[in-house]
Amino acid sequence: MTVRIGVEEEFHLVEVETGLLVPRADTVLEGLPAQTFTTELQQTTVESNSGVHATLDGLYGDLTGTRRQLDAAASAHGLAVVAAGTVPLARTEATHPTAGLRYRHMVDEYRMVADEQLICGAHVHVDVPDRDTAVRIMCEVSPWLHVLLALSASSPFWLGADTGYASWRTMLWQRWPTAGPVGCFADAAEYDAAVRQLIDSGVISDTGMIYYDIRPSAHQRTLELRICDSCPRAETVVLVAALFRALVTDAGQRLEGPGAPRCEGRHEWLRAAAWRAARSGLEGTLVDPDTRHEASAAHVVRGLLARVRPALEAAGDWQTVQALTEKALSDGSAAHRLRRTAADEDLLACTDLAIAETRGDSGRRRRPAPPPNGRVPSRPLGAEGSPGGRPVRMPGR
Repeated sequence: MTVRIGVEEEFHLVEVETGLLVPRADTVLEGLPAQTFTTELQQTTVESNSGVHATLDGLYGDLTGTRRQLDAAASAHGLAVVAAGTVPLARTEATHPTAGLRYRHMVDEYRMVADEQLICGAHVHVDVPDRDTAVRIMCEVSPWLHVLLALSASSPFWLGADTGYASWRTMLWQRWPTAGPVGCFADAAEYDAAVRQLIDSGVISDTGMIYYDIRPSAHQRTLELRICDSCPRAETVVLVAALFRALVTDAGQRLEGPGAPRCEGRHEWLRAAAWRAARSGLEGTLVDPDTRHEASAAHVVRGLLARVRPALEAAGDWQTVQALTEKALSDGSAAHRLRRTAADEDLLACTDLAIAETRGDSGRRRRPAPPPNGRVPSRPLGAEGSPGGRPVRMPGR
């Protein structure tokens, strides 16, 4: 049976001319289908929800098509969208919470943590047979999630400054009371009891505020990956989704087979591994889950690839994922590309690069000069380096 996947992507809204983050989600969402696009806590963010897909080609076509649609809607208002953990030129004074009692409670309760929620993530859903299986798989795959974070790292800048991190979004995100690694639970009942205890404590208000790096969906038979930054390149999202699906598939098979693995109950190193991935991205060392010693990012990423190769081959994904992995290691993380552009030019050029990669442009474009009437023309994606209505083919397919 083919295991299906789906993706939620969060996008920043920025002014085309200045690159500044702007709170205009409600305006951009006018006329866009509500089943695909929605708001988030801050009006600087728009979320998209893909369909459910059995193939990587299908997922890629969905993601790029959704990005084109959102880009066109934003361009009509002189705005652009950026898929990245943070944008270089964010300003906390520009925040504007989305209307609604739930969001108002979050702003009142969590104060600066909510005020500075100017970050975007990419979440991947993978089919699981049931919630008990989902909870057992969580423990088995958690040691490898920081590798997926490193692949997605795209947030080196915060409020105009270089943080020194590849994923500063991770540092901001971990301030929420339930963010970070998940513990080990015997079954769904034990997990649900722990969640209920957190709600009863008053620390969080509902199950939607369980922000673990991985969690079983409260409404679907899926396991949800939540550790990753939003990714400028749609190909990176597909790579992360394929690896996560393979991890889940591999873990399910291990748990069903003879000598099923048992949790040793030691999870404290997972937070440290995530910190290292957030700090280094693909450009330094990571914690090797097999040895728990530091090793080069390339070594650890290829170790993950080797671990899940049988699952990738069974799904027909091996050539695609191998090609995407080697390209990611060759090009470096998005954080590295953004930082290099900022060093060569400036933060506005860095924002241009993030906009172009989000659009799928084959090469970085400068922002267009505004026309005489002051209205910025729509620049829908699809001309250069994008599918543009043609059948989508991923590398290696």
